[in-house]
Amino acid sequence: MKYPKQPLTYPVTEKTDTTENYHGIQVPDPYRWLEEPDSEKTQDWIKSQNEITFNYLTEISERETIKKRLTKIWDYEKYSVPFREGDRYFYFKNDGLQNQSILYTLPTLDAEPKVLIDPNKLSEDGTVALSRISISNDGKLIAYGISKSGSDWQEWRIKNIETGEDLPDILQWIKFNQPTWKNDNQGLFYSRYEQPQKKELEETNYLQKVYYHTLGTAQNDDVLIYEKPDQKEWLFNCSVTDDGKYLILVISQSTENKNLVFYKDLTIPNSPIVELISEFEAQYSLIDNDNNIFWFVTDFNAPKKRVIAIDINNPPSPSLVTGKNKDEWQEIIPETTDTLIGVNILNNQFVAFYLKDAHTQIKILNLDGSPVRNVDLPGIGSVGGFHGKRYDKTTFYSYVSFTTPSTIYQYDMVTGESKIYRQSNVDFHPDEFETKQIFYNSKDGTKIPMFIIHKKGIKLDSNNPTILYGYGGFNISITPSFSISRLVWLEMGGVYAIANIRGGGEYGEEWHQAGTKQQKQNVFDDFISAAEWLIENNFTSSKRLAIKGGSNGGLLVGACITQRPELFGAALPAVGVLDMLRFHKFTIGWAWVSDYGSPDNPEDFKALYAYSPLHNLKSKISYPPTFVTTADHDDRVVPAHSFKFISALQEVHLGDNPVLIRIETKAGHGAGKPTTKIIEEITDEFAFLLRNFEIELPENFQ
Repeated sequence: MKYPKQPLTYPVTEKTDTTENYHGIQVPDPYRWLEEPDSEKTQDWIKSQNEITFNYLTEISERETIKKRLTKIWDYEKYSVPFREGDRYFYFKNDGLQNQSILYTLPTLDAEPKVLIDPNKLSEDGTVALSRISISNDGKLIAYGISKSGSDWQEWRIKNIETGEDLPDILQWIKFNQPTWKNDNQGLFYSRYEQPQKKELEETNYLQKVYYHTLGTAQNDDVLIYEKPDQKEWLFNCSVTDDGKYLILVISQSTENKNLVFYKDLTIPNSPIVELISEFEAQYSLIDNDNNIFWFVTDFNAPKKRVIAIDINNPPSPSLVTGKNKDEWQEIIPETTDTLIGVNILNNQFVAFYLKDAHTQIKILNLDGSPVRNVDLPGIGSVGGFHGKRYDKTTFYSYVSFTTPSTIYQYDMVTGESKIYRQSNVDFHPDEFETKQIFYNSKDGTKIPMFIIHKKGIKLDSNNPTILYGYGGFNISITPSFSISRLVWLEMGGVYAIANIRGGGEYGEEWHQAGTKQQKQNVFDDFISAAEWLIENNFTSSKRLAIKGGSNGGLLVGACITQRPELFGAALPAVGVLDMLRFHKFTIGWAWVSDYGSPDNPEDFKALYAYSPLHNLKSKISYPPTFVTTADHDDRVVPAHSFKFISALQEVHLGDNPVLIRIETKAGHGAGKPTTKIIEEITDEFAFLLRNFEIELPENFQ
């Protein structure tokens, strides 16, 4: 159906004369009052914006058809990879349309599973989610975190697995942390913040501390294990080695991939915290230990990472950390041309995960680094799993691709045999679709990989409605995944492209660093070049090309439409970081300075101000149809980013293209969002594109 284009009347957003001086430059901030999401004025603004947005969406007659198809195809059983603790197995399962997946347990793989935790019973609307779990070594107790309305804040409880009863213990003000059990199963180590003094969804998070909680006691009685008052930005991740001998503290001070490693000998009462790695020079991820020998994955002198062994009885000298005397470390698995992303130990062997051009390869190696075999995979895809203890001889892993839903395999570590354990049954025909991986040149000549997924036999006539997705930050790799929403887009006749741009982790730390701070423009250039390639190769045209990204990817979309508004036919920035001069003022935003740089630094400010989406909107410019999405309870990227951006865009935008915001209530940054809300949001995005791209749904689309 063709919808007439007509100008929309947007709510008038009040402007104030607020300005701020940045290194001698006066920068107006007229919508700063929208940083108060719970104020009556902001709540009225949210209501008026949602009203115009949903009135626009309600006019789209195909919207209900899209929702029905999404709901129908979404309705299939989804399983996680099973894992074992003590003498029990555990896995998550969603029957299809349940808002939250349910945690099951069973004593043997052929036994009848028992519901352990059903998050759907924690709230009527599915907005309370099970965030993380930690199971005691004997498999008798489970600590579990719950998150309300998508918040990063978690409240942890402890349940008796056999009886299903909750213990009275409650741990609060935990964020970005998973408690870890002491080997005697009598308590947990964890890190937490002090209770926020004012606004828990906006207040900056500093001064995390490490505690030990003894079962049956009040949280106020927990024992302080470690704090660093003079380093308010330090974040602590706690773990206990499988042999129970050591508490490991991995300390980071931002999202930068550099950390310290401290340990405490749990076999000696009142033992001190020992600083093993004491400089923020590289990333060190503990794999396991053999008594005093600790194995790490590190990018020290190896941007694509390697495995080393450190003898804690003969630790590295201070000079080692700066690159001297590095031979004191034993290199077990050298750096290769592919990116090492993680290592587990099973059957007393290393299981190494590699990325080769953004898809997974699995290699089995002996503990001396000598190769055993590669795991044969069905194709270009992504692999998860291979969990277990050091001497386990069987394990499980999952495999997905862009057109293959999750298949779970049982793997024999001795013989190398994989056999299907569970296979998803989705209402679609994978042989009707194909995936290509191409490589294109960015503005500076750098070769960038891009996946393109579409129906077989499409015409390269520049007329295919296309979504180009990207992220480009924080060393996060975008690898093949199976997505119902993407599949429905393909059924609608669309093309879906994913550009593996710089800033991610696909090719190691150098690839990541090339898209950070004062080099962030590389990320936008890579994405713009991907769009130009799709147009030049006749997949689509500007008027039928949408760009999509969330969080840091929302920044990507915002920057690209302000730099090249004529290149795109639509923009879908979700929960985006859009005000690059104040991102560090809220919750955990200060930690992103490692990727973005700091507005407080004069040189970083110049780069940030040059691309900040909020500050680069210009009057009398026709911007593409834009559909901003955010949530009122997002306490990671606070909704003020989206609120201020859409207000400025609606003010300066010239022409009839709709520029709208959809504000979800009782939801956060995305984690734990209930299925019903996910389907509704995707429906509205696709309906928005359908109306603006004038897409005709296929006759058999239902």
